[in-house]
Amino acid sequence: MRRVAGASADRSGGAELVWYVAYGSNLASGRFRSYLAGGRPTGGRRVYPGCRDPREPAQVAAVEVPGGLVFSGESAVWGGGRAYYDLAAPGVVAGRAYLLTAEQLGDVAAQEMYREPGSAFARELAGVLGEVESVRVMGPGRYETVARVGERDGVPMFTVTDVDAGDLEPSAPSAAYLWWIAAGLRESHGWDAARVAEYLSEARGVEGAWSRNELAEIASAEGPATGGHAPGARSGTAD
Repeated sequence: MRRVAGASADRSGGAELVWYVAYGSNLASGRFRSYLAGGRPTGGRRVYPGCRDPREPAQVAAVEVPGGLVFSGESAVWGGGRAYYDLAAPGVVAGRAYLLTAEQLGDVAAQEMYREPGSAFARELAGVLGEVESVRVMGPGRYETVARVGERDGVPMFTVTDVDAGDLEPSAPSAAYLWWIAAGLRESHGWDAARVAEYLSEARGVEGAWSRNELAEIASAEGPATGGHAPGARSGTAD
């Protein structure tokens, strides 16, 4: 087992530890917990089964990785565009790294694709992490590409995205989804509403659809709008 300073001793039971880097709504610990322990996040439309191993991450850290953020498609959970990590885009993506077992990361990725924890996909993904040096395409689905985005304390960092994220047609995310991302940026990076708005306004799919003032209002709200799209949320695309 790879050990990390400050991590709980033997919390993985001998399993390999990896960092999962979140860049969307999973930036927020309350939302990410639904992937680990199961449940429905506030404002969302889906109840998650949770991981086979529901324990909290051994460690959590704010990170930045090179690349860009793009919103595309239509989220069945939030309405509006989903967040994707574009490895090839210029810029920096603000992330949050969770120290998990490889099995937990496999189960998280499976739930992203509406598969069951412990499914063949979850087991395969967990099994190949040690072989991924850059990118491994596991399938054609929206979060079926595993990308290695660096190391922290000698432990590899991975995220999941779409292999063609840079070519996706942008679409505006919902206010509820943006609120969870903003909450995660406040928690992990300590940003205020203005800084969150500045960062999100530059993402493809948000740019031209939500103004900085609107984004700051969303980031300052006490909780997410319910029912997917918030009243007044606009849909559209941005270049």
